[in-house]
Amino acid sequence: MEPKLKVVQYVNQFFGQLGGEEKAFVEPQAREGAVGVGLATQKALGDRGQVVATVMCGDNYAGERLEEATALITEMIGKYYPDLVIAGPAFNAGRYGVAAGAVCQAVQEKLGIPAVTGMYKENPGVDLYRDQVYIIEAGDSAKDLQSTIERMVNLGLKLLAKQRIGKPREEGYFSRGLLVNELSDKTAAERGVDMLVALLKGEPIEPELRLATYDKVKPAPAVDKLKIAKVALVTDGGLVPTGNPDKLEWMAATKYVKTDLAGRKTLSGGEFYANHTGYDTTEVNANPLRLVPFDVMRELEDEGVIQKLHPTLYSTTGVATTIEYSQQIGKGIAKELKDAGVNAVILTST
Repeated sequence: MEPKLKVVQYVNQFFGQLGGEEKAFVEPQAREGAVGVGLATQKALGDRGQVVATVMCGDNYAGERLEEATALITEMIGKYYPDLVIAGPAFNAGRYGVAAGAVCQAVQEKLGIPAVTGMYKENPGVDLYRDQVYIIEAGDSAKDLQSTIERMVNLGLKLLAKQRIGKPREEGYFSRGLLVNELSDKTAAERGVDMLVALLKGEPIEPELRLATYDKVKPAPAVDKLKIAKVALVTDGGLVPTGNPDKLEWMAATKYVKTDLAGRKTLSGGEFYANHTGYDTTEVNANPLRLVPFDVMRELEDEGVIQKLHPTLYSTTGVATTIEYSQQIGKGIAKELKDAGVNAVILTST
């Protein structure tokens, strides 16, 4: 009987069952066997392999010390001499996705071990690592965890067996930008005409070569004279009055909300809080000025450094918000600020 394949899985503090944002600074650590989401991986493996260890790391620790954390995690993984490494899936968690991609790349390059991860299409880890790592396309949440894990495991076993890897649409991974020659019984002209006819009919087509597209944003010009500047405060950190009267979503925002700060000199904990998942809001809830520098801007207004502080705070939630809604929110805030004569913005994030 052939020995089972050995698999090591990398997860963040949440999927490793260490805790939520309060454990986001946890240092890399390893535990024997399948832990947390590793149980789903073991189920997907069945008799084909065994999750021999789970390596965990807090999202903030990895995000703030990516190079150091990746080296430590890779070293921990190497001690188990695995045949395959599974990282994540990270879904739409940005810090987690970046760490998972970095771990997979390091494992492949330094240990020579196949590695697979999974992410939502808007996770920043996709664009950072899709060229180097196989990333299975996942949903934006863990509701499809088992099916995502199964696709990750199946692709990983193919890599391990050095089997042919199918096209992205066949295997469910994000395109890596690789060009593969295939024989066709039609000439390039015939294939081009077929695609044009299908396009005119409104039928789906699959281009043979996808061109990269990038959203170009022209930087705003610098403010020449602060003394005549009307400055507004905007944040994607989810700061809202207690009770969240306008019902701003705590993730996957579809809107922005406005708070009238006219007549105020400061913002106090208890009156405001961060309605936002994905980061530890404890410090912001205790002192909202950590997120929005309202007191300093009011002082600059009183001292004449700026002409006026706009009395309205604009707030939205950054985590898991789609590009489409982000663009709508940005355009909406920008229009209101322009209509109000604002010519400078301080935008704070998490």
